[in-house]
Amino acid sequence: MGRAVSSGSAAAWLAEPQGAARELRFYARVFARSGASLLGLGLVALFLLLAALGPWIVPYPEDARGAVHLDQKLQPPSARHWFGTDEVGTDIYTRVVLGARVSLQIGLIITLLATALGVPLGIVAGYVGGPLGETIMRVTDVFLSVPALVLALAIVGALGPGIVNAIVALGLVWWPGYVRLVQSKTLALKGQVFVEAARAVGTGRLRIVFVHILPNCVSPITVKASMDMGSAILAAAGLGFIGLGAQPPYPEWGAMISHGRNYLPTWWWYSAFPGLFIYLTVLGFNLLGDGLRDILDPQSRG
Repeated sequence: MGRAVSSGSAAAWLAEPQGAARELRFYARVFARSGASLLGLGLVALFLLLAALGPWIVPYPEDARGAVHLDQKLQPPSARHWFGTDEVGTDIYTRVVLGARVSLQIGLIITLLATALGVPLGIVAGYVGGPLGETIMRVTDVFLSVPALVLALAIVGALGPGIVNAIVALGLVWWPGYVRLVQSKTLALKGQVFVEAARAVGTGRLRIVFVHILPNCVSPITVKASMDMGSAILAAAGLGFIGLGAQPPYPEWGAMISHGRNYLPTWWWYSAFPGLFIYLTVLGFNLLGDGLRDILDPQSRG
């Protein structure tokens, strides 16, 4: 009898990784059906690779630290300078590649800050409700009624220009979307049978939130965060473009486009290559987010 129980336990233990492997294969098949999702994954992988290896693959790393080569200024793309040079002779390829790491840091910090603020508030608003929940949602509505970039401009104007202030400003205006998302998901989960059963047996609120509600919110949060990465990078580039984000000689794409517009159309490469990298990066994160939504949201698969 004991041997039979032991065999059954071993079989169940072995079945768990097999089930997880089948689920992963299913997710991979769903993802692979979409060429756009694979393109997004490839673009994001390339962006991450550039961010990770940038300092070791650029030919002139000193050009990202304020080096000046006036004898090489505004040279067109060539074998020596793949993306040409700027008005002080620095290599644009070097600055664009190193700018990938800057943009990745900006996107990650903004998304993590917004998630850290929005997710707890959304759970409180959805699960606790009452006057506290109403207060949270009304404050959220106020933030959502003002365009995020306009509000970020006001915050950066008060704090002063700079990459850190731009990140803080964007993080402070990015959280309302997560509150809305998590609050609606929490309200839907709150009435589910498994939550009612946990409450009926005397499970505490914190345990219900962390064991039953929060894990079921991970999928929509992941999808939104993947799309927000591209949006955050684009918003930070916008602040850099108008001079409120990264300051020279920091290699940031938006600031590079801002400086390069003064030399259009003759020296087009100055703005074209940073703009192309912004476009491809944002496109990659958006396409990847669509693919993740197809996998993690069964209803979207129809």
